Amino acid sequence: MQIDFLGMQAFLCIVEHGGFLPAATHLNLSQTAVSHRLRKLEDSLGMKLLTRTTRSITLTDAGRALLPRVRSAMQELERSYDTVRQHTLDAPPWLVVGCLPTLAISQLAPVLRAFARRYPEVAVRIMDDSISEIAEHVHNGAAAFGVSLASSNRYGLDMEVFAQEPFVLACPPDHPLARSRCVEWEQLRGETLIRISLPAGNAATIDDALGERRLSFRWIYETQHTSIALDLVANGLGLTIVPALSARNVPGIRTCALQAPHVARELAIVTRRGARLAPPAQAMRELLAEGIRRNLADLDEYGA
Repeated sequence: MQIDFLGMQAFLCIVEHGGFLPAATHLNLSQTAVSHRLRKLEDSLGMKLLTRTTRSITLTDAGRALLPRVRSAMQELERSYDTVRQHTLDAPPWLVVGCLPTLAISQLAPVLRAFARRYPEVAVRIMDDSISEIAEHVHNGAAAFGVSLASSNRYGLDMEVFAQEPFVLACPPDHPLARSRCVEWEQLRGETLIRISLPAGNAATIDDALGERRLSFRWIYETQHTSIALDLVANGLGLTIVPALSARNVPGIRTCALQAPHVARELAIVTRRGARLAPPAQAMRELLAEGIRRNLADLDEYGA
């Protein structure tokens, strides 16, 4: 059942303001528009609510029965509106940021702590989504910016590459390859491998780097999320290839650098074309980029 709120509003205004002209003035509408709204409400109910003469309006029996209910409903709507409006005024400002899950899960906590010290009054919402979803959030203004991968995008977003993150081999601590500092892809032939597919976007990066060679490896399992693939590795079900930061300090996981070929992904900040970030958003952007670059430098210094 559809509720004709506009019709009920017109009906209430006509009664409370004493006629169609004052009701039209109050609603900033023409008399014709007010009459149309009332007629539409009466047609939907199948009965007349008002009897109109050249000098006055009179409630019908149906109108008298409906009036207190309409008045109560409208008053409740006004109270609800005021409540929501006051909540909006009192609520802290939100900073919304898009971020790839593989980075969000490993990089956000220290950045958010540092940000909270600078802007304790700003609440932060993280949209940990896929590359395409982050682009859409930024494009439609839902997110101030996104931390994503450098790639073409249909929205024409500005894209600033700020780091390269290598892919590494993740394996259980007791696996023979876990003792290696660096592993070549050829050493993975015959190993049980876990592929990470969409929506992460990592599979495409690996496939592009390996070319036809990718078909010669034993991809026995496939997941859509890095965290699940790493859990399978920790439980001894196989090995996987992941962005280096996503496997940093994960219990039950050892990582090794991968060579021949070296595979890496370009990390980028995406913003709307020509957009200028507010100071809190700019601070968050700088903290994220600096934190990720620093952690990548630590990986280079101490090994994967």
